[in-house]
Amino acid sequence: MKKNFVGVMVILFFAFVMFSACGGDKGPATLAIKAAEEAINAAKTEVGKIVPDEIAALEGALTSAKDKLAKGEIKEALAEAQGLMGKAKDVVAAAKAKKDELTKQWTDMSQGLPEMVGALESRLGILSQAKKLPANITAEKLAEAKSGLTAVKEDWAKAQESFKSGNMADAIAAATTIKEKVVKAMESLGMTAPAGAKS
Repeated sequence: MKKNFVGVMVILFFAFVMFSACGGDKGPATLAIKAAEEAINAAKTEVGKIVPDEIAALEGALTSAKDKLAKGEIKEALAEAQGLMGKAKDVVAAAKAKKDELTKQWTDMSQGLPEMVGALESRLGILSQAKKLPANITAEKLAEAKSGLTAVKEDWAKAQESFKSGNMADAIAAATTIKEKVVKAMESLGMTAPAGAKS
């Protein structure tokens, strides 16, 4: 997708140069705005779900450039539009770094969480079959942990789907909440959460 973004930028840049050489009044500014719009749309397609706020800021600046052109402020509109193409490229580069960071966080969670859930499920199975519960575990705590486990499994499935659809930040936020619930359930059953699970 990065190649497509760069390709759009190159094509529109040369089109802008050729158009400018032919002269015109609003022409160069109009084409520059069109080029900026294409660059922002390409960035939105590529990294919109990773840096939605940055994309929204670019779209706001584009609207400002269009407004200036409509008011006859051609030089200002041209300058803003030309700057937006570079900003769109910077946003994509920054988003790539953020994507790598989010991917690492997700990889760590997707390895650790299932192990914790499996340990909790195993403990619940043992306790459910026990003739007598340990002194520090009540029937109420056991029922609550079972209910919590069911909810955790459902939430984890949703988080995985969210990550697959590209909503990486949302998926990680959900996974963090899930981890906290699992840690709490484990502690309520007298289990020790893995090192780092509470961080």
